Amino acid sequence: MPAVEDLFSRMRRHPDVEAPNLFAVDAADRLILDEAATALTGAPDGTLAVIGDHYGALTLGSAVRFGANGIRVHQDSLTGERALANNADTVGLSGTYRSLPLGADLLVGARVVLLQLPRSLDDLDEIADAVTRHADPDVVVYAGGRNKHITPAMNEVLRRSLTNVRATLGRQKSRVLVADTPRDLPVDFRFPITEHLDELGLDVVAHGAVFAGPKLDIGTRFLLDFLPRMRDADTAVDLGCGTGILAVRLAQTQSDVVVTAVDQSAAAVASAAATARANGVGGRVRAVRDDAAASLPDASVDLILCNPPFHVGAAVHTGGAGKMFDAAGRILRPGGELWTVYNSHLGYRRALTRAVGPTDVIGRNTKFTVTRSTRV
Repeated sequence: MPAVEDLFSRMRRHPDVEAPNLFAVDAADRLILDEAATALTGAPDGTLAVIGDHYGALTLGSAVRFGANGIRVHQDSLTGERALANNADTVGLSGTYRSLPLGADLLVGARVVLLQLPRSLDDLDEIADAVTRHADPDVVVYAGGRNKHITPAMNEVLRRSLTNVRATLGRQKSRVLVADTPRDLPVDFRFPITEHLDELGLDVVAHGAVFAGPKLDIGTRFLLDFLPRMRDADTAVDLGCGTGILAVRLAQTQSDVVVTAVDQSAAAVASAAATARANGVGGRVRAVRDDAAASLPDASVDLILCNPPFHVGAAVHTGGAGKMFDAAGRILRPGGELWTVYNSHLGYRRALTRAVGPTDVIGRNTKFTVTRSTRV
């Protein structure tokens, strides 16, 4: 396996956050490839689908180790998708795969599915549902992850769609769940889920991979209290939009504003667009899959709302938030405002002042702080 290890040694996370404690390849990637070795050896081209590949280890590892070609890949994260592309270019394997949305194009005819287990059970449920509906009846799913993130509930979720589920022996604090034999499922898809939030009078639409699902995240709830105090805007951005609750409520509150709801998650962008349509503001809320608003022009926005993550993948890390603050400083017009909600212990005020401009604490409760940063 020297060729595979050489590949792994050259792989990077870029453009995702890079740090000494963050890695492009983990033990779960290696174990998934080992457990699927018999199924992948000699497998016909075009019969492998990869879902949730963090930075390309499963896709490119399959190409190098097993000669796989015509690999179909779905990654919810845009930075993961771009990291795979960068790594494939580096090792000359760009032609071995193509990126696709979760659905029929990804899965029809697939006999092997390699999956990095997501942390959300709803995400896993939507993936397993899609595999069962579209893949070959003889499909086998190899779903792996770190032991600390695998729960017995994942077996039960997989069994809703696939009859046989078993766990492999663990190795290096990782394990693989092997699932096969698709069940007969109802005609109607369960996803996306729509729930009505009585406290806001909103219908929220959520795909499985979106943060907080159709619920109201408590940080978002606190930031919503400050909407009446925000400046009137012609253009606004919901940065890291999730299901788009902030974008939709802002559009309802300010009748002339046009809001761009930005997220790197494909599930979040689809959910935000659907939430906007469900609440009658689809014409003024545009959902865009982007890496920290990189596609938006400099000095083009009056107002930004942001409930930033405090993790990168499964790791607790504030690098993602810093990237979003830098983006806000770039795209805000002079005099424009960034309103941010964050866990108070993170102490983002200094970082916000450095990236955007003078930052005032506008509200604080037992858990969260809301700040207003003004672009000078």
